[in-house]
Amino acid sequence: MRSLLFVPGDSERKLAKAFASEADVVIVDLEDSVSAENKSAARSITSGFIVSNRASTQARIYVRVNDLGSGLTDDDLAHVIKSKPDGIMLPKSNGGADVQTLSVKLRVAEAEAGLPDGSTDILAIITETAAGVLAAGTYAKASKRLCGVTWGAEDLSAAIGAHSARDDAGRYTELFRLARSMTLLAASDAGVEPIDAVYPDFRDAAGFEMECRAALRDGFTGKLAIHPAQVAIINAIFTPSVETLAHAQALVDAFAAAGNPGVVGVSGKMYDRPHLRLAQRILARASTVNS
Repeated sequence: MRSLLFVPGDSERKLAKAFASEADVVIVDLEDSVSAENKSAARSITSGFIVSNRASTQARIYVRVNDLGSGLTDDDLAHVIKSKPDGIMLPKSNGGADVQTLSVKLRVAEAEAGLPDGSTDILAIITETAAGVLAAGTYAKASKRLCGVTWGAEDLSAAIGAHSARDDAGRYTELFRLARSMTLLAASDAGVEPIDAVYPDFRDAAGFEMECRAALRDGFTGKLAIHPAQVAIINAIFTPSVETLAHAQALVDAFAAAGNPGVVGVSGKMYDRPHLRLAQRILARASTVNS
Protein backbone atom coordinates (compact mmCIF):
# COMPACT_ATOMS: atom_id res chain seq x y z
CA MET A 1 0.00 0.00 0.00
CA ARG A 2 1.77 3.08 -1.27
CA SER A 3 -1.08 5.49 -1.99
CA LEU A 4 -4.37 5.46 -0.08
CA LEU A 5 -6.91 7.95 -1.44
CA PHE A 6 -9.85 9.20 0.62
CA VAL A 7 -13.16 9.88 -1.13
CA PRO A 8 -16.52 10.86 0.40
CA GLY A 9 -19.02 8.01 0.33
CA ASP A 10 -21.98 10.23 -0.53
CA SER A 11 -20.77 11.48 -3.93
CA GLU A 12 -20.90 9.18 -6.94
CA ARG A 13 -19.05 11.79 -8.99
CA LYS A 14 -16.10 11.84 -6.59
CA LEU A 15 -16.22 8.06 -6.21
CA ALA A 16 -15.90 7.68 -9.97
CA LYS A 17 -12.83 9.93 -10.02
CA ALA A 18 -11.22 8.00 -7.16
CA PHE A 19 -11.87 4.65 -8.82
CA ALA A 20 -10.27 5.97 -12.01
CA SER A 21 -7.12 7.10 -10.17
CA GLU A 22 -3.88 5.14 -9.85
CA ALA A 23 -4.24 4.79 -6.07
CA ASP A 24 -3.28 1.45 -4.58
CA VAL A 25 -6.18 1.78 -2.14
CA VAL A 26 -9.37 3.84 -2.37
CA ILE A 27 -10.79 4.61 1.08
CA VAL A 28 -14.50 5.35 0.81
CA ASP A 29 -15.33 7.57 3.76
CA LEU A 30 -18.48 7.33 5.85
CA GLU A 31 -17.03 9.37 8.71
CA ASP A 32 -15.60 12.90 8.71
CA SER A 33 -16.41 13.90 5.12
CA VAL A 34 -20.08 12.90 5.44
CA SER A 35 -22.54 15.04 7.40
CA ALA A 36 -24.72 13.49 10.09
CA GLU A 37 -27.88 13.87 8.04
CA ASN A 38 -26.24 12.17 5.05
CA LYS A 39 -24.87 9.07 6.81
CA SER A 40 -27.69 6.77 5.74
CA ALA A 41 -27.56 7.89 2.11
CA ALA A 42 -23.77 7.53 2.10
CA ARG A 43 -24.02 3.89 3.21
CA SER A 44 -26.38 3.06 0.36
CA ILE A 45 -24.38 5.00 -2.23
CA THR A 46 -21.13 3.41 -1.07
CA SER A 47 -22.40 -0.14 -1.09
CA GLY A 48 -24.11 0.22 -4.46
CA PHE A 49 -21.18 1.96 -6.09
CA ILE A 50 -18.66 -0.64 -4.96
CA VAL A 51 -20.83 -3.48 -6.27
CA SER A 52 -21.46 -1.77 -9.61
CA ASN A 53 -17.97 -0.42 -10.23
CA ARG A 54 -15.58 -2.87 -8.60
CA ALA A 55 -14.39 -4.19 -11.96
CA SER A 56 -13.51 -0.68 -13.14
CA THR A 57 -10.58 -0.21 -10.76
CA GLN A 58 -7.37 -2.02 -9.90
CA ALA A 59 -7.35 -0.44 -6.43
CA ARG A 60 -8.15 -2.27 -3.24
CA ILE A 61 -11.32 -0.86 -1.70
CA TYR A 62 -11.48 0.09 1.98
CA VAL A 63 -14.33 1.80 3.81
CA ARG A 64 -13.76 4.16 6.72
CA VAL A 65 -16.63 3.51 9.11
CA ASN A 66 -17.65 5.75 11.98
CA ASP A 67 -15.75 5.17 15.20
CA LEU A 68 -16.81 2.62 17.79
CA GLY A 69 -18.00 5.29 20.20
CA SER A 70 -20.33 6.90 17.67
CA GLY A 71 -23.06 4.27 17.80
CA LEU A 72 -22.98 4.14 13.99
CA THR A 73 -20.43 1.40 13.34
CA ASP A 74 -22.85 -1.53 13.28
CA ASP A 75 -25.13 0.17 10.73
CA ASP A 76 -22.10 1.03 8.60
CA LEU A 77 -20.91 -2.58 8.58
CA ALA A 78 -24.38 -3.99 7.95
CA HIS A 79 -24.61 -1.95 4.75
CA VAL A 80 -21.09 -2.12 3.35
CA ILE A 81 -19.77 -5.61 4.13
CA LYS A 82 -22.20 -7.14 1.64
CA SER A 83 -20.36 -5.16 -1.08
CA LYS A 84 -17.20 -7.13 -0.19
CA PRO A 85 -14.69 -4.35 0.56
CA ASP A 86 -11.10 -5.45 0.97
CA GLY A 87 -10.80 -3.70 4.30
CA ILE A 88 -12.29 -1.41 6.92
CA MET A 89 -10.52 1.68 8.23
CA LEU A 90 -11.13 2.14 11.95
CA PRO A 91 -10.94 5.79 13.06
CA LYS A 92 -10.23 6.98 16.59
CA SER A 93 -8.86 3.62 17.67
CA ASN A 94 -7.93 3.73 21.34
CA GLY A 95 -5.83 0.56 21.34
CA GLY A 96 -5.62 -3.06 20.35
CA ALA A 97 -8.88 -3.81 22.19
CA ASP A 98 -10.76 -1.63 19.69
CA VAL A 99 -9.27 -3.61 16.81
CA GLN A 100 -10.38 -6.81 18.55
CA THR A 101 -13.89 -5.40 18.96
CA LEU A 102 -14.08 -4.47 15.29
CA SER A 103 -12.75 -7.89 14.34
CA VAL A 104 -15.62 -9.56 16.20
CA LYS A 105 -18.14 -7.27 14.49
CA LEU A 106 -16.60 -8.09 11.13
CA ARG A 107 -16.84 -11.80 11.82
CA VAL A 108 -20.58 -11.46 12.42
CA ALA A 109 -21.09 -9.18 9.40
CA GLU A 110 -19.12 -11.52 7.13
CA ALA A 111 -21.18 -14.51 8.27
CA GLU A 112 -24.43 -12.63 7.64
CA ALA A 113 -23.20 -11.65 4.16
CA GLY A 114 -22.03 -15.17 3.34
CA LEU A 115 -18.37 -14.15 3.17
CA PRO A 116 -15.40 -16.21 4.39
CA ASP A 117 -14.35 -15.51 7.96
CA GLY A 118 -11.38 -13.15 8.03
CA SER A 119 -11.81 -11.87 4.48
CA THR A 120 -11.89 -8.20 5.52
CA ASP A 121 -8.71 -6.45 6.68
CA ILE A 122 -8.46 -3.65 9.25
CA LEU A 123 -6.44 -0.43 8.92
CA ALA A 124 -6.50 1.55 12.17
CA ILE A 125 -5.99 5.27 12.76
CA ILE A 126 -4.29 5.19 16.15
CA THR A 127 -3.49 8.79 17.16
CA GLU A 128 -6.79 10.68 16.99
CA THR A 129 -7.27 10.64 20.76
CA ALA A 130 -4.87 11.05 23.67
CA ALA A 131 -5.71 7.51 24.78
CA GLY A 132 -4.90 6.23 21.31
CA VAL A 133 -1.41 7.74 21.32
CA LEU A 134 -0.69 6.37 24.77
CA ALA A 135 -1.89 2.88 23.73
CA ALA A 136 0.25 2.59 20.59
CA GLY A 137 2.06 -0.41 22.00
CA THR A 138 -1.06 -2.57 22.31
CA TYR A 139 -1.59 -3.57 18.67
CA ALA A 140 0.79 -6.52 18.46
CA LYS A 141 -1.28 -9.71 18.14
CA ALA A 142 -4.52 -7.73 18.45
CA SER A 143 -5.96 -9.37 15.32
CA LYS A 144 -4.75 -11.19 12.22
CA ARG A 145 -6.96 -8.80 10.27
CA LEU A 146 -4.79 -5.81 11.16
CA CYS A 147 -2.79 -4.91 8.05
CA GLY A 148 -1.59 -1.43 8.93
CA VAL A 149 -1.75 1.58 11.22
CA THR A 150 -1.80 5.23 10.37
CA TRP A 151 -2.09 8.52 12.17
CA GLY A 152 -3.79 11.88 11.93
CA ALA A 153 -3.33 15.29 13.46
CA GLU A 154 -6.69 17.01 13.02
CA ASP A 155 -8.79 15.02 15.49
CA LEU A 156 -5.93 14.91 17.99
CA SER A 157 -5.68 18.70 17.78
CA ALA A 158 -9.35 18.99 18.67
CA ALA A 159 -9.06 16.41 21.43
CA ILE A 160 -6.24 18.16 23.26
CA GLY A 161 -7.10 21.75 22.37
CA ALA A 162 -4.07 22.49 20.18
CA HIS A 163 -4.61 25.50 17.94
CA SER A 164 -2.40 24.03 15.23
CA ALA A 165 -0.43 20.85 14.59
CA ARG A 166 2.33 22.76 12.80
CA ASP A 167 4.62 25.66 13.67
CA ASP A 168 5.12 28.83 11.65
CA ALA A 169 7.60 27.04 9.38
CA GLY A 170 5.05 24.34 8.55
CA ARG A 171 6.73 21.63 10.65
CA TYR A 172 4.80 19.44 13.06
CA THR A 173 5.11 20.56 16.67
CA GLU A 174 6.64 18.25 19.25
CA LEU A 175 3.42 16.55 20.31
CA PHE A 176 2.45 15.62 16.76
CA ARG A 177 5.96 14.43 15.97
CA LEU A 178 5.52 12.12 18.95
CA ALA A 179 2.22 10.79 17.56
CA ARG A 180 3.89 10.21 14.19
CA SER A 181 6.80 8.37 15.82
CA MET A 182 4.49 6.24 17.94
CA THR A 183 2.73 5.14 14.76
CA LEU A 184 6.00 3.90 13.27
CA LEU A 185 6.87 2.06 16.48
CA ALA A 186 3.39 0.55 16.77
CA ALA A 187 3.55 -0.72 13.18
CA SER A 188 6.98 -2.26 13.70
CA ASP A 189 5.92 -3.92 16.94
CA ALA A 190 2.76 -5.35 15.33
CA GLY A 191 4.46 -6.32 12.08
CA VAL A 192 2.08 -4.27 9.92
CA GLU A 193 2.38 -1.42 7.42
CA PRO A 194 3.01 2.13 8.74
CA ILE A 195 1.08 4.68 6.66
CA ASP A 196 1.80 8.41 6.92
CA ALA A 197 -0.91 11.02 7.50
CA VAL A 198 -2.62 13.28 4.98
CA TYR A 199 -1.12 16.54 3.73
CA PRO A 200 -4.09 18.94 3.69
CA ASP A 201 -2.86 21.47 1.09
CA PHE A 202 -3.24 19.44 -2.11
CA ARG A 203 -2.20 22.46 -4.19
CA ASP A 204 1.26 22.55 -2.57
CA ALA A 205 2.95 19.85 -4.64
CA ALA A 206 6.46 20.82 -3.52
CA GLY A 207 5.60 20.68 0.16
CA PHE A 208 3.77 17.42 -0.33
CA GLU A 209 6.71 15.84 -2.14
CA MET A 210 9.05 16.92 0.65
CA GLU A 211 6.78 15.37 3.28
CA CYS A 212 6.53 12.13 1.27
CA ARG A 213 10.31 11.87 1.07
CA ALA A 214 10.62 12.47 4.81
CA ALA A 215 8.05 9.74 5.44
CA LEU A 216 9.94 7.27 3.25
CA ARG A 217 13.21 8.18 4.96
CA ASP A 218 11.77 7.52 8.40
CA GLY A 219 10.22 4.15 7.58
CA PHE A 220 6.67 4.75 6.39
CA THR A 221 5.67 2.53 3.48
CA GLY A 222 2.81 4.64 2.14
CA LYS A 223 0.83 7.83 2.58
CA LEU A 224 -2.79 8.92 2.77
CA ALA A 225 -4.07 11.24 0.03
CA ILE A 226 -7.05 13.60 -0.03
CA HIS A 227 -6.94 14.45 -3.75
CA PRO A 228 -6.24 12.36 -6.86
CA ALA A 229 -3.45 14.78 -7.82
CA GLN A 230 -1.43 13.56 -4.84
CA VAL A 231 -1.48 9.90 -5.91
CA ALA A 232 1.18 10.08 -8.65
CA ILE A 233 3.64 11.79 -6.30
CA ILE A 234 3.11 9.16 -3.59
CA ASN A 235 3.50 6.27 -6.02
CA ALA A 236 6.68 7.69 -7.53
CA ILE A 237 8.35 8.31 -4.17
CA PHE A 238 7.30 5.08 -2.46
CA THR A 239 8.28 2.87 -5.39
CA PRO A 240 11.91 1.75 -4.91
CA SER A 241 14.23 3.12 -7.60
CA VAL A 242 16.24 0.89 -9.93
CA GLU A 243 19.40 1.86 -8.04
CA THR A 244 17.84 1.08 -4.66
CA LEU A 245 16.67 -2.32 -5.86
CA ALA A 246 20.04 -3.14 -7.41
CA HIS A 247 21.84 -2.27 -4.17
CA ALA A 248 19.39 -4.32 -2.11
CA GLN A 249 19.78 -7.31 -4.40
CA ALA A 250 23.58 -7.00 -4.28
CA LEU A 251 23.47 -7.13 -0.47
CA VAL A 252 21.20 -10.18 -0.43
CA ASP A 253 23.37 -11.94 -3.00
CA ALA A 254 26.57 -11.10 -1.11
CA PHE A 255 25.27 -12.51 2.17
CA ALA A 256 24.04 -15.66 0.42
CA ALA A 257 27.32 -16.18 -1.44
CA ALA A 258 29.31 -15.82 1.79
CA GLY A 259 27.16 -18.34 3.67
CA ASN A 260 25.07 -15.73 5.53
CA PRO A 261 27.76 -14.39 7.89
CA GLY A 262 27.34 -11.49 10.26
CA VAL A 263 29.09 -8.97 8.00
CA VAL A 264 29.93 -8.72 4.30
CA GLY A 265 31.77 -6.23 2.15
CA VAL A 266 30.06 -4.76 -0.94
CA SER A 267 31.71 -2.13 -3.14
CA GLY A 268 34.24 -1.28 -0.46
CA LYS A 269 31.73 -0.87 2.37
CA MET A 270 30.87 -3.19 5.24
CA TYR A 271 27.25 -4.22 5.86
CA ASP A 272 25.84 -6.21 8.77
CA ARG A 273 22.63 -8.16 9.24
CA PRO A 274 20.34 -5.18 9.94
CA HIS A 275 21.31 -3.93 6.48
CA LEU A 276 20.39 -7.36 5.11
CA ARG A 277 16.96 -7.25 6.74
CA LEU A 278 16.32 -3.80 5.29
CA ALA A 279 17.40 -4.98 1.84
CA GLN A 280 15.05 -7.95 2.09
CA ARG A 281 12.18 -5.67 3.06
CA ILE A 282 12.86 -3.38 0.10
CA LEU A 283 12.84 -6.32 -2.32
CA ALA A 284 9.68 -7.74 -0.78
CA ARG A 285 7.87 -4.43 -1.11
CA ALA A 286 9.01 -4.06 -4.71
CA SER A 287 7.56 -7.47 -5.55
CA THR A 288 4.25 -6.43 -4.01
CA VAL A 289 4.17 -3.18 -5.99
CA ASN A 290 4.91 -4.96 -9.25
CA SER A 291 2.50 -7.86 -8.74
